[in-house]
Amino acid sequence: MEETRKIKIKVEELSLIFGKNKKKKERALEMLKNKISKTEILETTKCTVGVNNVSFDVYEGEIFVVMGLSGSGKSTLIRCLNRLHKPTAGRVYINEYDITKESNKELLETRRTEMSMVFQNFGLLPHRTILENAAFGLEIRDEKKAARLQKAQEALETVGLQGYELKFPSELSGGMQQRVGLARALANNPEVLLMDEAFSALDPLIKSDMQDELLQIQDKVHKTIVFITHDLDEAIKLGDRIAIMKDGVIEQIGTAEDIITAPASEYVEAFVEKVDRKTIITAGKLMFEKPTVVLYGKDGPEIALRKMRAASVEVLPVVDKDKKFLGFVWLNDLIDSAKNKSQILDAIIKTEVHSIHNNYTVEEMLPLISGKKSPLAVVDPNNGKLEGIVSQTSIIIEATKYDRKEINELQDQAKELFKWKK
Repeated sequence: MEETRKIKIKVEELSLIFGKNKKKKERALEMLKNKISKTEILETTKCTVGVNNVSFDVYEGEIFVVMGLSGSGKSTLIRCLNRLHKPTAGRVYINEYDITKESNKELLETRRTEMSMVFQNFGLLPHRTILENAAFGLEIRDEKKAARLQKAQEALETVGLQGYELKFPSELSGGMQQRVGLARALANNPEVLLMDEAFSALDPLIKSDMQDELLQIQDKVHKTIVFITHDLDEAIKLGDRIAIMKDGVIEQIGTAEDIITAPASEYVEAFVEKVDRKTIITAGKLMFEKPTVVLYGKDGPEIALRKMRAASVEVLPVVDKDKKFLGFVWLNDLIDSAKNKSQILDAIIKTEVHSIHNNYTVEEMLPLISGKKSPLAVVDPNNGKLEGIVSQTSIIIEATKYDRKEINELQDQAKELFKWKK
């Protein structure tokens, strides 16, 4: 699916080296291309590698989170995206336009019209009202006062600060001040929003509220957001996709589920080992796609039994001619029905069963299997069509504290719960 989405930001082989001597920076870049370590480059050239040959795409309307520990290069990277740092090598494209080639005048216009940035420190002007602070970027853009105040008012309403327009920053809490910073960025109506550790200075409860607020705002405005954080929980909560950085290099890019279930390196695996898998792993990851099904109106008990034997299971989903999920039939009920020479399934289809969507997490699925033997049917919420089946074994495996090797071994046995009893 991703290849059909519009690429808003494209980063190609981007490197940034800090150093005062041009020749030493050139030497450092050459060493970097030859895979010399960051430490050795520093010792040899006195130049610091901030970003090391990074390439990635950011799709229109997604929240792309870049995370890593202090010194990983994440904040340096985001400053390359709007040329606060000029890259030593590589390209950054916004809407297919290479901003690394822009003149200072062109770059200023790009910053004014196409992207806005929200920093960790709120940067509010203490002598100006909240409304005036929200309108400040538009003032820099020379918009007329009435127009900029109207746009600022709308932005404040978007972040939930209506009624605070005439207050001053000192009268607001830290979380509310950060909302003003976000409103100021949104007032410019940028296509791209860059957020550098925007919530890290906030108290935990306020931080959580701001994360929720950002997600709600994104549902309304659908901006392309690059969000920098050192907090894995924050990355998981906000990110449509996550890039994990170490020493200026991107170790892995993927959804939270991709990264947790298939870490690309020992570093990433160590990073995510304490994450509660139950809150991340979804039905879409666990389900058996295209399971054998019983066709209502066409298959009778004998045909259903044959399908069970072939699939070596003791329960099958039933769907109608449009593939909509109707319920499950079980082995013992089918045997009884066949003995009674019944030709229809109506009386034995178990319809009072749970169906779920593919984004249900293990944590959400666990209560649905409590005290029951049935698997869970994964259906398309738009049309009710069956997409797959999640076995109870798969859910239980992910809910327990097995290590990765044990999980892989047990997942190979996941169908055993429903094996045909010969």
